[in-house]
Amino acid sequence: MKKLLLLGTFFVLLISAVVNFALDVGVVLPTNAEPRWVQDETRFRDALKNTKYSVEILFSQGLPAKERENVEALIAKGIKVLIICPHDAVAAAAAAEAAKKAGVYVISYDRLIMGTDAVDYYVTFDSVEVGRAMGRYLVQNVKAGTKNNPLYLYAGALSDNNSFLFFQGAWEILQPKIADGTFRIINSSEAEKVKNKKDLTRDEMAKIIGQVTTNWDFNVAKRKAEDDLTRAKAADKGTVYILAPNDGTARAIADAFRADKDVKAYYITGQDAEKASVQYIIDGKQSMTVFKDVRLLVKDAINAAQLLIEGKKPTTTATYDNGKKKVPAIQSQIQTVTKDNVKKILIDSGYYSEKDFKW
Repeated sequence: MKKLLLLGTFFVLLISAVVNFALDVGVVLPTNAEPRWVQDETRFRDALKNTKYSVEILFSQGLPAKERENVEALIAKGIKVLIICPHDAVAAAAAAEAAKKAGVYVISYDRLIMGTDAVDYYVTFDSVEVGRAMGRYLVQNVKAGTKNNPLYLYAGALSDNNSFLFFQGAWEILQPKIADGTFRIINSSEAEKVKNKKDLTRDEMAKIIGQVTTNWDFNVAKRKAEDDLTRAKAADKGTVYILAPNDGTARAIADAFRADKDVKAYYITGQDAEKASVQYIIDGKQSMTVFKDVRLLVKDAINAAQLLIEGKKPTTTATYDNGKKKVPAIQSQIQTVTKDNVKKILIDSGYYSEKDFKW
C-alpha cells in the first residue's frame, strides 16, 4: 500500500511538472544582433513579469530555417499563442501554418506574415503613417519656393512587407512635391519613371525598393550611400533630403553624407528611436526618428494573447491584406521625435533615462 501511495504521489508530481512546463506564449523575434529587437525582448519580459502566463522568447538570427525551428520547438512545448515577428514575411508562412495546424493562435508582430490564412491577428504600428511622418518631415524642412532640391531615397528589405508600407506612406507625401519640381530624385531611375503617379502598384514599388534597398543592413546602407554620392554631381549635393527607412540605416547613410565635402547640410529620416540614433539627434547628426513606443506594441500583443487564451476576441481597429486574407489588426500610436522634443517624448515619459545620453 505504501509503495502504491508513493507511486501515485510520483505520478501526480510528474503530471504537475509537465503542466507547469507547458508554455502559454511563445515569442519569436528576428535577431538579437540589432538593438531594436533586444529592446523588444526586454519589454516583453517586463510586460509578463507580473502575470500568471509563462513565456519563452527565441531569436531567429535572420534565418528563415532557424525561425521555423524555433516555432516547432515552441509548439512542442505546448504554447497556446505564438507571437512572431518574421524575418522573411513570405517564408514565415510555413511556420505560421505549422502553428495553426497544432491549434495555436498566431499573432504577427510588427511585420505582417504574407501569403497565408494562418495569421489570426496583426499587432502593429500604423506603418503607412510611419512613412507619412517621414515624408512630412522632409517636406516641412524645404525652404519655401525653392526647386530641384536633391532627394535621395532608401528603403528596407524587399522581403519585408513593412518596407512597402513605409514607402507607400512616404511616397504619398513626397510625390506631389516631386511632381511640382520641389524635389529632384537623384538615385532612383525607377522612381523617376513614376514621379507623376501618386498611387503606385506593388510591382512599381518593388522596382523602386529593389533599386534603393538597404536590406535593413548598416553596411549595405553605407555602401549604397557612398556609391550614390560617388556617381552624383556637385549640383546633386549642397543641401540634400534623405528618406532613410530606419535608425540603423539612417546613421550609416548620415555618416556617408557627412563625409562628403560637397554636402553642406542634410535632412534625414529614421524610425525606432534607438539609443544610438537619439544621441545622433542630440548631436545634430540625424534629423528625426519616428518613435514607436515598443511598450505599447508589446502591451497590445500580450493583451491579445491573454484574451485568446481566455477564449475572448481582441478588439481590432483595421485590417491588412497579406495576399491571402485581410488580417484584423491592432494598431499602436507613433510620434515624431526631433532635437526640439526629444527630452519631452523620450525622457519625461520614462522610456529612456537622461543619463543614457550626452547633452
